[in-house]
Amino acid sequence: MKTKIFVTGIDTEVGKTYVSTGLLHAAARRQLRCFGLKPIASGATLQDGELKNEDALALQSASTLQLPYRQINPFVFEPAIAPHIAAMQKGQLITASRVEGMINGASLLSYDFCLVEGAGGWRVPLNDREYFSDIAKRLQWPVVLVVSMRLGCINHALLSAQAILSDGLKLAGWVANTGAERMPFYDENLATLKAAMSAPCLGTISWQADQSTYDDEFDQIFANLVESIHPTAGA
Repeated sequence: MKTKIFVTGIDTEVGKTYVSTGLLHAAARRQLRCFGLKPIASGATLQDGELKNEDALALQSASTLQLPYRQINPFVFEPAIAPHIAAMQKGQLITASRVEGMINGASLLSYDFCLVEGAGGWRVPLNDREYFSDIAKRLQWPVVLVVSMRLGCINHALLSAQAILSDGLKLAGWVANTGAERMPFYDENLATLKAAMSAPCLGTISWQADQSTYDDEFDQIFANLVESIHPTAGA
């Protein structure tokens, strides 16, 4: 059974790529054919004569199905600024329909698990009329929301979840990610989010955690995700 998800976050720099690569690694440990896409990325360096983004390269490395870099990340910009501004500076127009077509092209591959990682949060602009969320709406894939556990996360998480549901999409679940420092009253904030969010918490992780727990944490998150999307299938 194929599983495909759209990964977004409550903001930029919240751990979307960390979660995305963790899920791909978990899929690989199950010997699943998997790949991740980062269709739009700002912040890139020249490597082997072409611009490449670290997040897109991480997805490429974590995938068991090896796609050409340009298929993983067709829109890449050197400055680490809002993608629609970077695109305007280069005289490019990014549209939701064009990105959807590229994603659907990659989806013709024979796979078991695939994901698309967004840029920034849910309402990051593509152009003067469309947002990244318009790509997700076209795809109609279940959404995973990454929540960085820091001051303000409850408001941002609830508003993001509300927007995802209002756009008619399934919020398959959310992942709580602790940053470099554990926020004050972490347990209380996490409990509040679990009670208030309209989707299950798939798991809790930390960038700073002992890497010996990495596999187990993401194996459980992956199992919870599959159960949320395919309730009768199990992990």
